[in-house]
Amino acid sequence: MFRHLFKRKPLALLHEEMRGDNRLRRVLGPWSLTSLGIGCVIGAGIFVITGYAAHFKAGPALLISFMLSGMTCIFSALCYAEFASMAPVAGSAYTYAYATLGEFMAWIIGWDLVLEYTVASASVAHGWSKYFQNFIGIFDLHVPSAVARAPFDFDPAKAAFAPTGSWFDLPALGIVAILTIVLVIGIRESSRFNNLMVAIKLAVVLLVIGAGAFFVNSVNWHPFAPFGWAGLSVFGHTLWGQTGPDGAPVGMLAGAAMIFFAYIGFDAVSTHAEEARNPRRDVPFGIIASLIICTVLYIAVTIVLTGMVPYNQIDVDAPVAQAFERVGLRWGQLIISFGAVAGITSVMLVLMLSQPRVLLAMARDGLLPESFFGAVHPRFRTPWKSTILTGLLVGAMAAFIPLGILAELVNIGTLLAFVIVCIAVLVMRYLHPQAERPFRCPWVPLIPVLGVLCCLLLMFSLPSENWLRLFIWMLAGMLIYFLYGRHHSTMAQRRRSGLHDG
Repeated sequence: MFRHLFKRKPLALLHEEMRGDNRLRRVLGPWSLTSLGIGCVIGAGIFVITGYAAHFKAGPALLISFMLSGMTCIFSALCYAEFASMAPVAGSAYTYAYATLGEFMAWIIGWDLVLEYTVASASVAHGWSKYFQNFIGIFDLHVPSAVARAPFDFDPAKAAFAPTGSWFDLPALGIVAILTIVLVIGIRESSRFNNLMVAIKLAVVLLVIGAGAFFVNSVNWHPFAPFGWAGLSVFGHTLWGQTGPDGAPVGMLAGAAMIFFAYIGFDAVSTHAEEARNPRRDVPFGIIASLIICTVLYIAVTIVLTGMVPYNQIDVDAPVAQAFERVGLRWGQLIISFGAVAGITSVMLVLMLSQPRVLLAMARDGLLPESFFGAVHPRFRTPWKSTILTGLLVGAMAAFIPLGILAELVNIGTLLAFVIVCIAVLVMRYLHPQAERPFRCPWVPLIPVLGVLCCLLLMFSLPSENWLRLFIWMLAGMLIYFLYGRHHSTMAQRRRSGLHDG
């Protein structure tokens, strides 16, 4: 029985499925895919997470944290690009794991991706809510305090949860509902909407860099690493570096683990391989181009933000807009708040666009009920039922769970996905050395091994609670697999059919 758990899905079967009738519409070119990547990467990372990570984790050394996270992503992105060119179907890392590591590992990574995209979407919805309220506040408009934020929050400085006095976060819930409707309508409409949002926020990010550079005070960069250069722990036990009041590691490495959340956009590009016009060429291009562009912008914005405001005075909820207000640029606050609202909207759009496609791939393989998760709308050609379910889950989490808890939970799930993809490249090179690879990851095995080591380093730099939450989520996933997926998977049906025929 156990050998069946690691039964791999043949590449030939993947290519055969690509020619099926129940496929998604191929409408995305290289720059649309790059725009999707930028749309998902540039947003909450710049406009929200930078403030939180600089204030509580790394100080000005967050600049080096972004470099380390970006380097880790480059190693993983090269591995993703090779797989995306070989198997341009929906599912991303889930599909790659199925072809190399077997059904059980594919389920694990698929279930992990469900966690990643759902929680990331909810986290970004929190950032959207904060900037939206900041934007309308400029015009002396305010959301009622009873529906302005999650009902509780976690204060790292006091290491304690505290009630906020609110019932739920209404703006976060509202934007999730609107985007769910947009996503059901269709991928072409979603892509056009995303392209518009990306254009707006890129203009705002360049404005932040250009205008903010004139207000940088180098004094604010001293001390450069107030929390130290480390922050490495193993299951909550700090091995190297300092700990914060909540017992979690702090320092440059801990900052890198925290802001890794900001980089998951290039992973989303690979989930749309089935909707790319020329996936073997365009998906690797979109992955790598979006990652390079976004890394440069992240580093530049971090330099400006920590130079404008002392790290311990950076506003956690709306750091960039408040930095401009602090130096007297009220017009900048207005433009940045509007750009952040647009930018974070596109991040949510891409994340919520990607989640149903992972569920769709798992349903096609029989691991989830295909009648629901595999349903493609006859007119819009979108996975409409799973899109609506995603909207309901994301909306509930965004309305009731605070940002700090969600952001770190996203990171450990994303890093685990990257570890498996890097390992899968090595396995596939061994199992199918002659397979067609329109894009080849260079310097194998060095690049995949470095990707695994860097991802594990950042995973161990996260607080122990994240490991516990990941374990609970994975345990729930394994129960679903053994109770449903293992018996209903298409590979299991093929095995039974083969045995019966023989």
